[in-house]
Parts: sequence; C-alpha cells; structure tokens
Amino acid sequence: ARPDSDIDGCNVHSYRKEAGRRLARECPVEADIVVGVPESGLSAAMGYSEESGIPYEMGLVKHKYVGRTFIEPTQSMRELGVKMKLSPVQSIIKGKRIVLVDDSIVRGTTSLKIVKLLRDAGASQVHVRIASPMMRFPCHYGVDTSTLEELLCSHRTLEEACAAIGADSLGYLSPESTRDSCFGCADPCQACFTGEYPTLLYDDVNNED
Repeated sequence: ARPDSDIDGCNVHSYRKEAGRRLARECPVEADIVVGVPESGLSAAMGYSEESGIPYEMGLVKHKYVGRTFIEPTQSMRELGVKMKLSPVQSIIKGKRIVLVDDSIVRGTTSLKIVKLLRDAGASQVHVRIASPMMRFPCHYGVDTSTLEELLCSHRTLEEACAAIGADSLGYLSPESTRDSCFGCADPCQACFTGEYPTLLYDDVNNED
C-alpha cells in the first residue's frame, strides 16, 4: 500500500513508522546507519532510526519501473527482478555497519540479494530487521504465497533464516507490536504469522461437508 493510504482508519505511513519504532525497542543492535528497502521499508526505517538514534541514510535507490519481486511467478524471474530493482549507494554504505529495515520476508529471495548487494558495496556488517513477525504460514487471501514450503521461515529457526539470507543478525517485530502499531484503529489479519485464519479455508469447508 502507498504511504498516503488509509486502511481501516489507520494511515499506512504512520503505522509503518510506529512499527519501526517498536522494532528498534524489541531488536536493538549497534550500527552506524539505518537503511530502508524501497519503497515499503522506508517508513519503518525512519521509525527505527528515530527510536534508536542511529542515523537514517538512503543507501539503496529503487529503479522506478520495476515492481515487487516476490510476486513474480518463477525464482529466476524474482532474482533478476532484485538485480534490476535496486542499486546501492557505495559512498554511503562502504565500511558501515548497516541496519537494513524491510516490511517483510516471504521467500527470502529479495533479502538474500540485497544483503549481498550491500556487502559487495563495502558494508562491514548487515543486520536485517523486519517490521512484521516471521511469516510461517501461507496467505489464502490474495497474496502470492500458497504453500508452506516456499516460505523462508515455515521450516527454519530464526538463526537458520539469518544464515539463509547471509545476514549478521536478523530480528522481527512481535505479533503484539504489529497489532499495537495500528493505534487501536484496526485489528490486522495475522494469519500468515500465527496460523490463526479468520475464516474457514477451502479444505476445512470440504471436510465439514
């Protein structure tokens, strides 16, 4: 969603920024700069920076006409999309310990490639912080994640997920802070984090018949 959008009475930018603040409190780390993944990670990165006192920098630049990579139909297309989508700003990144903030990790394709981009640009450390909980379950409500096997965190511990994306550390926002970041305006669906779906699923309905 765009940062100027309102969803169930909650502004998207305000929500993401508050999530970033809470993420900084829950998953602190020593670093030199905070870098957001464009576009959806930028608001959370601002919040993380403000709460932690670590300067916010534009270390990644998005190419304007490339869309979201995790919804591409094949792995090879997703990997190519990451390369086409983002460019690191080497003068900002080189020699720095970086907190890389994004809104979510689905398959890990984007995170793995971005961590490598930052290291290739000279980052001394890359600490990944995600402004949502670990996505352990598929979404059945329109997002392109239909099976458990394709999700990075469905079968990995936090440490294993960190190793899989090549980061120095990895931290996620808690489900409680995800809910509370809405300032009471909405009760967001967290089925892909908790496995508690708000409706019966197709297989459940068939089993009841």
